[in-house]
Amino acid sequence: MARVFSGIRPTGQMHLGNFLGAVKNWVDLQNDYEVILSVVDWHACTTEYENLAKYSLRERSEQMAMELLAAGIDPDRSILFVQSDVPEHVELATLFGMFTPLPWLERVPTYKEQIQNLVGKDLLTYGFLGYPVLQAADILAYKATHVPVGEDQLPHLELCREIARRFNYLYGEVFPEPQALQTETTKLPGLDNRKMSKSYDNAINVTESEESTAKKVSTMITDPARVRRSDPGNPDVCTVFTYHKIFTPAARTKEIDAACRAATIGCVECKRELGVNLNMYLAEVRERHAEIAARPDRLREILGDGAERARRIASEVLAEAKAAIGIGK
Repeated sequence: MARVFSGIRPTGQMHLGNFLGAVKNWVDLQNDYEVILSVVDWHACTTEYENLAKYSLRERSEQMAMELLAAGIDPDRSILFVQSDVPEHVELATLFGMFTPLPWLERVPTYKEQIQNLVGKDLLTYGFLGYPVLQAADILAYKATHVPVGEDQLPHLELCREIARRFNYLYGEVFPEPQALQTETTKLPGLDNRKMSKSYDNAINVTESEESTAKKVSTMITDPARVRRSDPGNPDVCTVFTYHKIFTPAARTKEIDAACRAATIGCVECKRELGVNLNMYLAEVRERHAEIAARPDRLREILGDGAERARRIASEVLAEAKAAIGIGK
């Protein structure tokens, strides 16, 4: 089977954007690919390095692993592990860093974007600039043939391909150039209509309570031109309606569209109905999460087994790479 690698940072709970934009896709890929998934805790350090002493990174990593299992990742069909449990990632990244040109890293679009958006964080660090190199090591440590990516991640994957290409040119053919796996995904805006992100504090988490979910929905941005209940609205510019199109049955969504334009439904009612539908959609995942959380020993067993299986692959690939450059035993 073709091999897929992907990772998720434990910088907070899994939110709806993660679930619909990536994780749900990973669950489906288990049917057709060998799937390797990592909770990438080293990557979390690139933006949270100032808070690590109080961050409980291991606890957060295990929490993210629980959420992946609750979402449908099957440890019998996939390899699931925490990145720092497989030290080959960092060693391979160090090797790649020796020949990766700085301009390659500085041109990555998300580099400048996050520096501008994450106000109050000093991200002018070696670790943050170089995180795409570590990302390349994550992928190439398993000679992954495919990487599921959204459009915004394509530059990262292309950099990974360039690193593989440069290694192969300098030292001989070792690494494949992984291909993008652009399957259909659902893009979901945050509460404020920006990209949903833990860093922007505009996310709805998959496992939070029904009450919290309903409260967050009540803060969503609607049509800014609709000031009064009697004013006709425009669903096309309403964040709430974007969610209805995903979580509300199509026939009812059509009715809401017409009612909003005719001012026969108010924003408060509209949000209340969305909250109910969203909680129904997440009920099964939340139930599975509660079951997994009640068995912490089983979770650690799954992660230990996943790390062992991952290391068997990554250690062989690292040894091959070190031999190619003449540094291996």
